[in-house]
Amino acid sequence: MKKIQVTYSSMPPIEEYINEIKDLWDTHWLTNMGVKHNEFQSELKKYLKVENVELFTNGHMALELSMQALGLTGEVITTPFTFASTTHAIVRNGLTPVFCDISIDEFTIDTNKIEALITEKTSAIVPVHVYGNVCNIEEIDRIAQKYKLKVIYDAAHCFGVKYKNVGIGSLGDASCFSFHATKVFNSIEGGAVCFKNSNFGQALYHLKNFGITGPETVDGIGANAKMNEFCAAMGLCNLRHINEEIAKRKKVYERYIYNLKDIKGISLNLTKDDIEPNYAYFPIVIDENVFGTDRNGIFEKLKENGIMARKYFYPLTNTFDCFHGKFNAELTPNALYISERVLTLPMYADLPIADVDRICGIISDCGKR
Repeated sequence: MKKIQVTYSSMPPIEEYINEIKDLWDTHWLTNMGVKHNEFQSELKKYLKVENVELFTNGHMALELSMQALGLTGEVITTPFTFASTTHAIVRNGLTPVFCDISIDEFTIDTNKIEALITEKTSAIVPVHVYGNVCNIEEIDRIAQKYKLKVIYDAAHCFGVKYKNVGIGSLGDASCFSFHATKVFNSIEGGAVCFKNSNFGQALYHLKNFGITGPETVDGIGANAKMNEFCAAMGLCNLRHINEEIAKRKKVYERYIYNLKDIKGISLNLTKDDIEPNYAYFPIVIDENVFGTDRNGIFEKLKENGIMARKYFYPLTNTFDCFHGKFNAELTPNALYISERVLTLPMYADLPIADVDRICGIISDCGKR
């Protein structure tokens, strides 16, 4: 039996990609902000409806270098219900993550709990849009203005999402995207930062290119985080198909909802008002006391049947072995509760509806009879 993976990378027709990269054999310009890079950057600005975009080799470097470009110090308020990259980017900048709990329904940072965590050392908030759910941006903006804090959104899950008809990339001091192969939109590997302030953009550019500011001038310490031309070419191709990819995902999403909405003990992540979603993930939260089987039991049963679901996000970043003894996960009880019960089901544009029905049938059979 063929395995069903939790995700499956979207790719353009091979002829389209070959045609896109063909002229690279003429120019031999393979990296260092070439023609494909610049064209991709321009097309992303149009699609995301943002003022500025800076491309990166991956989403993690986009996030890590954004923190450096803003000159953050001291403490940064964030959430532990996220991928390792968010927390690691903070720590690798010599900053201290201060973990705020999440909303039990939307899995994003609980804005009612942020202000109590602010100290004289706080320099920024790094909220995470989770599964395509958008943070409470109005309240985050109010808090940031009140306390003069920077805001960097981890928007890795939200490519193409709009809130009240406004693109997610236009929020905060910076919004960081991942174009990893597993995302709704990919450039094989890649990432981007969307922003408004041109001085911040200049700092970002220098940081991703070794701190080089001229042919013979290096006036800062930077990294190498440039996107190459082959990744930019894949991004250009996939961007042409992104709307149809999201439309296909919507059909998968709606079939999951149809099959699972009436099962007691399983909570679904429904699309909220004012959101134009991208259907990035399909998480379910299992109440084992009602459903009759816990998350791990469902995970193993799906695995037995060749279906690779994912405990995402588990474990919480504030429980990682590398941070042993440094943080107390009991201070983020909602995040801890969800992390122990959430399961993301296979979700991608080309997932056959018949497979969705089979997955849901197996899940249903795991419950009380």
